[in-house]
Amino acid sequence: MSESSTVDSASAKRVLLAEDSADSQRFISLVLRRAGYETVVAENGQAAFDKALAAAEEGKPFDVILMDMQMPIMDGYEATRRLRAAGYRRAIVALTAHATAGDREKCLDAGCDDYIPKPIDRHELLSVTVANILAAPRGPEP
Repeated sequence: MSESSTVDSASAKRVLLAEDSADSQRFISLVLRRAGYETVVAENGQAAFDKALAAAEEGKPFDVILMDMQMPIMDGYEATRRLRAAGYRRAIVALTAHATAGDREKCLDAGCDDYIPKPIDRHELLSVTVANILAAPRGPEP
C-alpha cells in the first residue's frame, strides 16, 4: 500500500460507510481500518443521513461518506440529495454496482463528489477516499 493511500494515525480521518451488505461492510471497513481510518457503518440511507448530520452537529463531522446507492429504507441517491439540501458540504462518494457512464452521471447529479464501481478494488477505494478528503470543501456544517 502506498503512503498516499494511508493516513497518519495521529490524524486519523473519519469515514461513514453507508452500505447494506454485511460482506461489503466487513471488507470495506477492514481495508479502511488497516489504512488508519476510523470507520462508522450505517446500514441504510436513512441511518447514513441521521449519522452524518448528528456528527456534524456534534462538531465531529465525517471527512468522507462512502454511499452505496442501492439500499433499503432510503437509497443513496435520496440520502445524498437530502444531505446536500441540509447544507452538508463534506465529500460523498458513490459506491455502486451500476458502472455505466449514465450511472456515474446519475450519482454526480444526486450530489455525489465521486464514484467507485463495484466490485470494490481496495487500491481504488483508498486513492479515491484520500483524494476526496483532500479536495472536500470545508466550512460551516448543518
